[in-house]
Amino acid sequence: MSQVPQIKIPATYIRGGTSKGVFFRRQDLPEAAQVPGAARDNILMRVIGSPDPYGKQTDGMGGATSSTSKTVILDKSNQPEHDVDYLFGQVAIDRAFVDWSGNCGNLTAAVGAFAISGGLVDANRIPENGVCIVRIWQANIKKTIIAHVPITNGEVQETGDFELDGVTFPAAEVQVEFMDPADGDGAMFPTGNLVDDLDVPGVGTFKATMINAGIPTIFLNADEIGYNGTELQEAINGDPVALERFETIRAYGAVRMGLIKDISEAVARQHTPKVAFCAPAQNYVSSSGKQVTTDDIDVAVRALSMGKLHHAMMGTAAVAIGTAAAIPGTLVNIAAGGGNRNAVTFGHPSGTLKVGAEAAKVNGEWTATKAIMSRSARVLMEGWVRIPGDAF
Repeated sequence: MSQVPQIKIPATYIRGGTSKGVFFRRQDLPEAAQVPGAARDNILMRVIGSPDPYGKQTDGMGGATSSTSKTVILDKSNQPEHDVDYLFGQVAIDRAFVDWSGNCGNLTAAVGAFAISGGLVDANRIPENGVCIVRIWQANIKKTIIAHVPITNGEVQETGDFELDGVTFPAAEVQVEFMDPADGDGAMFPTGNLVDDLDVPGVGTFKATMINAGIPTIFLNADEIGYNGTELQEAINGDPVALERFETIRAYGAVRMGLIKDISEAVARQHTPKVAFCAPAQNYVSSSGKQVTTDDIDVAVRALSMGKLHHAMMGTAAVAIGTAAAIPGTLVNIAAGGGNRNAVTFGHPSGTLKVGAEAAKVNGEWTATKAIMSRSARVLMEGWVRIPGDAF
């Protein structure tokens, strides 16, 4: 039995949007973990408490959901006109891997604040009072994100009256702009179509909008897969047959999007793509008991993350929703009533969210210039995390 003493690593536990994660400055990690590789992955998994066959992450900082099994590494940026590099690692809960294939839009709301507090933003860019513009380089997908962080008396303001459905308490509003949000270097619509017939052997053939914006996402019509678009978590997460079906759809969609070559590779790429389903606006009661009406929303959307229905909406998926809604002919746009729009308010299990997006057709292909939404963030704990010294 190992008796190697524990080591401690400076870390901060932060809520960003409707997610929580453990944040590190790259220089604070053990030297072996300051570069990509097994050591870094092993450290992050041990911090979070994975892999855990019980699915609870009791022996770590994770909260046993995709929204709370997250890690972030920040570094002063070498990119011109950027302040900080943001690297996101989605830690699997019951399996031994960290998925680096995409961004976390929710935790993006906390990146700017942590960068300011952690000395990663030049002091001359931080006002005594007002808003600090933090220029973030999202290293997973190589895109620019702009965070507008409120500052009071020279320090990040975390408290306020901004309310975000899916988060219990109000906080300060952080506006986040996703610039050129198409994910990666490929086309926004990798198949070349706004809507495809996605053939899933053994499951069926479905209309699908497959888009790279914010994060690769496969949108389906709710009624085609037996839902109405107002489902809460228990309706799907308690149904193993449904979850397996969604995972099969996701795997075949990933192949069609060119993200993987064979469906067998999907198990090692859990973070992307996402699967979501949409429906025209309708009345429902959210998970908090809040009544959502057709006057409140343009469209209803539900999305799965890491194999489970999300309790609210992933920030990156919200970017995908806003971008798809801005493009006439996508399933999201059609469900929202069609036509041209530069903002959409959608209903999710915890309530509603508005996201703005700008899209245009350039040389025959759709491109997005910007997506904007408001989130909030708050430091929950700071100090050190401890892991056994032989964990990596």
